[in-house]
Amino acid sequence: MGTLYLIATPIGNLEDITPRALRLLGQAGTVAAEDTRTARRLLTHYSVRAKLLSYNDHNRRSRIPQILDLLGVEDVALISEAGTPAISDPGQELVSAAIEREIRVVSIPGASAVLTALTVSGLPTRQFLYLGFLPRRPGERRSMLRDVATETRTLVCFEAPSRLRASLRDMLVCLGDRRIAVCRELTKLHEETLRGTISELLARDVEPRGEYTVVIEGSPPPPEAQVDKHALGRLSELWRQGASAREATTRLSAELGLPRKRLYEAWLKLHGASKPE
Repeated sequence: MGTLYLIATPIGNLEDITPRALRLLGQAGTVAAEDTRTARRLLTHYSVRAKLLSYNDHNRRSRIPQILDLLGVEDVALISEAGTPAISDPGQELVSAAIEREIRVVSIPGASAVLTALTVSGLPTRQFLYLGFLPRRPGERRSMLRDVATETRTLVCFEAPSRLRASLRDMLVCLGDRRIAVCRELTKLHEETLRGTISELLARDVEPRGEYTVVIEGSPPPPEAQVDKHALGRLSELWRQGASAREATTRLSAELGLPRKRLYEAWLKLHGASKPE
């Protein structure tokens, strides 16, 4: 039984590929490529000889059984047009099918437009939400943006140059005027990252060229609910009934939807530590 290798390839600069990736491309019995022309240029540049097989959105249904049969006798390397395979491309279906057959799947890390854009954006990177390609149709695109409008994590998406301005206008309406980084031609000669607010970038004359990776600031966290007079009255009532601070704050947190920490702070102001935890 062979191994399915998911091999990351450059997103622009041909130097951004690892020695391990090149070795495995040369050793694999077959290289399944989303775009065989792009794959051939890469392999030729590094003098790697490999048998290429096209695998893309248009032929994946017929190709998956064929590739699974090949994996019965040899290793197969899967590469996308650029970057890491199985991310917003048909590789995911092949990976799932291989796993169902109990075929070994190994990912060979490397270039990723998502991580490249995220790290140069200047926006928070501790947590992020990847949206993939934004929908082409305006209504579907706005619906997706409204769905993530309250998401506090940084957002990352792909967009085509012809739709960038329309998408920025939809972001302004659906998300508000947040900080944003628009990255294009990543790792290539004319690489550029535009930073600012959405309205600032809309005001600029951005030439529609190359694929875009867009990084958007997350929504600010909602303000914490305040402990009002009703909550204070309930705290005093429970204190008179002999409840401990833990019992009272836990009960009221569930009852009123208030943070237990804020309730405990109010308890201490009202009654000090007279009722032990």
